[in-house]
Amino acid sequence: MTLHDPAEVSARLLSGDIAAGARAIRWLDDRDPRGTTVMAAIYPHTGRAQVVGITGPPGAGKSSLVDALLTVLRQRGLRVGVIAVDPSSPFTGGAILGDRVRMARHTLDPGVFIRSLGTRGQAGGLSRSTDEACLVLDAMGYDLVIVETVGVGQDEIDVVALAHTTVIVVVPGLGDEVQAVKAGLMEAGDVFVVNKADREGAEATARQIALMLHLRAQARSGDGGDVPLLRAVATKGEGIDALADAIAAHRAALESQGGFARRSGRRAREQALALVRDALAERALALAGEEVLDAVERRALDPHAAAARIVAALAPPIRRSVA
Repeated sequence: MTLHDPAEVSARLLSGDIAAGARAIRWLDDRDPRGTTVMAAIYPHTGRAQVVGITGPPGAGKSSLVDALLTVLRQRGLRVGVIAVDPSSPFTGGAILGDRVRMARHTLDPGVFIRSLGTRGQAGGLSRSTDEACLVLDAMGYDLVIVETVGVGQDEIDVVALAHTTVIVVVPGLGDEVQAVKAGLMEAGDVFVVNKADREGAEATARQIALMLHLRAQARSGDGGDVPLLRAVATKGEGIDALADAIAAHRAALESQGGFARRSGRRAREQALALVRDALAERALALAGEEVLDAVERRALDPHAAAARIVAALAPPIRRSVA
C-alpha cells in the first residue's frame, strides 16, 4: 500500500512500521507539509529513547564502531535506530550513503532501522532534519537512536546539543589527536574511545586523552573525573561490550539525577528555536527580496547593512498619528 495519508503514516509509525517511519523521515527531510502533520501526531509519544551521538575526526572508524555496536546491542535485546549523516551529493542533494553501505549486514534485522541523511550544506556535522528523524525513531519504539555525524572534524559540535550521550572516537596516527577534535566536543564528551587500539601509538593517544580528562575534572572542581576512556578495535569486535556498558551506565546516571529528562527538554527547546530561526530568515528574505543579496554580491551593499535591511522587513511600518 502506498503511503500518502499523514494520519495513516502516523498510526502505522507508532506501531513500529518501518515503511511508515521511512516515509515520515522523507517528508520531514524534504520539508513536505505532511511531515509537520505527522510530527504533531507522534510528538506526545516521544522522549523515551536514548540518543547517542558518535562523533570524531575523519578516519576514526566511526561507522565500523557503530556497526560492531549494533551487533552487541541486538544481542542484548535492544531495538536500535541509526541516523547516519553523510555528505550530500552535489547533484541530487541526497546522502551519498557511504555509512549505510558499511552497516548493510544489519538491514534485514527487524530490530534495526538505518537511515542515511544528507547534510544538504548544513554545518555542525548533522543534517537539518536529524532532530526530527530521531523523534520519529523514538516514537517507533526504538530503545536507542545512534546518530553518527558526517565526519567533518572540527565542525561537529551540534551533536552535543542533540544527544543524551556523546561518544568521542579518536585514533592514533593523526598527529596531535586531542587537537584533531573540536575543543567543545572534548569538553562535552561523555564517553571517549580510542579506536584501532592495536595500532602503534594507541597508548600515547590514550595518555593524551586521560590528561585532558584530568584537566577537565580539575577545572570543574573534580566533577566529571569518572568519564570512561575505552580502547577498541571495532573491526575485530574488541572493546565493544565495554562501550555498550558505558552507554547504558551513562543513561542510568542521568536518570538517577534527573538529567535524562533535562537533556531531552533542552533538545526540544533548541529544536523549536531552530525552526523559528529558519522560518524568520525565510520570511524576512521573502519580504526584503533577493535583490538585497544581489547587491551584496555586487559589493553595492555590505553584509551588515544587508542583514539589517532584511531583518527590518519583518517589522511592520510604524504609523504616526497626526496631531
